Amino acid sequence: MTWWCTGIRWKGCAPVIGWYGQGRGERVSAPAYGQRLAFVARGERHCLGVWRAGKRTPCPTSATVPGRGGSAQCPECARLDRSFSVAADTNAADPRTYRVYLAWFGPGMVKVGITAEERGSARLLEQGAMAWTWLGRGPLMATRRTEELLRAALGVPDRIAYARKRAVRAHLPDAPERAREVSELHGRAAALAGWPESLERLGCEVADHAAVFGMDGWAGLPAPDRVVAEMVADGAVVGRLAGAAGPDLHFEDGLVVDTRLLAGWELAAPGEGAVTSVPVAQTPSAAAPPAEQDGLF
Repeated sequence: MTWWCTGIRWKGCAPVIGWYGQGRGERVSAPAYGQRLAFVARGERHCLGVWRAGKRTPCPTSATVPGRGGSAQCPECARLDRSFSVAADTNAADPRTYRVYLAWFGPGMVKVGITAEERGSARLLEQGAMAWTWLGRGPLMATRRTEELLRAALGVPDRIAYARKRAVRAHLPDAPERAREVSELHGRAAALAGWPESLERLGCEVADHAAVFGMDGWAGLPAPDRVVAEMVADGAVVGRLAGAAGPDLHFEDGLVVDTRLLAGWELAAPGEGAVTSVPVAQTPSAAAPPAEQDGLF
């Protein structure tokens, strides 16, 4: 029975790798920092269907998808997914309580966003936020209006490309400096007029993810300077895991694996003596981040 990888999930404050077997459901495995990982892609990359409310609906056509794309969905499943998406403003009637947050990824690299309160900090872990704080909580549309207010007034975006986050991840200031920048922006946000009355404001309590992401053990390791560009049939990845942030696995030799590219593949143990043999691209330097645009354990 084939198990297809579904990429990273964050369970509690630890990364797990998800797997889906049609007719058998979901399971996860938990890689550990310092562990040697080795896997090879088999067959073709398959559409994973639609994941909604903790349940997966299989792709009705069992479509295959390109190896280079960041999404393991065919166009039809992607359209269905977006029809229930808060991010795409197609689910405005969602009755749940939402929270507004500030997420910090590097000096001057801060975004504002919203997430369902029931998810806790999972959204911040999924995005690879190094430091963050809540701003407020309330109904969906109130948090959405607050997000738009802060974007316009503070000049912060609602998304930052993963390539930019990777470019600065190994060259960050220490935790007190990270917290200072988040706290200052929280103060500026709190001083703005025009917040919706139905939104409960929350005080600044900065959380830091460096230890969760394994960055405390990066001293002396090469900076992350290469990233897997595409998974291909019979292509292998081999290395020792140094940490994880967002969807990225960081290896001790400087290689980064975006697990969104693993989603939809059957991954197996490679033969003895295997080395990394998938297409790899250089990671842009921290001094010149790229322009905004839109990867067997």
